[in-house]
Amino acid sequence: MGAKPLLEARGLLKSFGGVVAVNHVDLDIHRGEILALIGPNGAGKTTMFNLISGTHRVDRGEIFFAGEDITYLRPSEVAAQGIVRTFQNLQIFGNMTVLENVMVGCHLHGKAGFFASALRLPGTAVEETRIRQRGMEFLEKVGLADQADQPAVSLPFGQQRMVELARSLAVNPKLLLLDEPAAGLTRVEAEELDRLICQVRDDGVTIFLVEHDMNLVMGIADRVMVVQYGTKIAEGTPAEVQANTAVIQAYLGADWHQEPKSRQPAEVENA
Repeated sequence: MGAKPLLEARGLLKSFGGVVAVNHVDLDIHRGEILALIGPNGAGKTTMFNLISGTHRVDRGEIFFAGEDITYLRPSEVAAQGIVRTFQNLQIFGNMTVLENVMVGCHLHGKAGFFASALRLPGTAVEETRIRQRGMEFLEKVGLADQADQPAVSLPFGQQRMVELARSLAVNPKLLLLDEPAAGLTRVEAEELDRLICQVRDDGVTIFLVEHDMNLVMGIADRVMVVQYGTKIAEGTPAEVQANTAVIQAYLGADWHQEPKSRQPAEVENA
């Protein structure tokens, strides 16, 4: 890829006490690609997300997004640049409906703001209607339009994951960070997630994915980056990573093989 990366990170270092979570890592994410980050538990994957999203400050290194230095921006400022993330642990507003959860993301680009609309201040009615329609569009994208008025907490876990994804898309991201989105999903739900992630990419959103479901990763990623003990040990196409001896020894295991794309319903997979 010859074009300048959408996101560039150079020499990222982050320690917690005496433990180095991210060890001088370089990272490039190109526009329109799906980059997967894999590795054993405790390898530093979520910490990498936290550094990029501004949740944690780097000890050393630089992060550039669309040519702008975002190394020390706050999370809200990073989000305003177009970087949106989901989390390992599901985060939805249980006291809101499915549609209201998605509308929270839409309100971030509204002129009146979420609280003005919530309090129904003068002049917000037109914008509220527009945001409600926009929210429904994202629910249709993830297949939950018929659940719009249901309490979000009443939905099965897999559908709650889709609500979280719809809300993230409503923020209109340029780069979407997905932190273990398939965790806790059945195989059928993971297959649907696979389709949705590819659709989001095709709609123009660049995706950075942390995931333990190797069938999902190897089936949709353009590139895969592997970390162990905070250090990058490999990077390349899915085929190159699967054949890498260091990756096999550190993570995949010698007996790992990719399942056929048409996965059958099975028990819940825990990441």
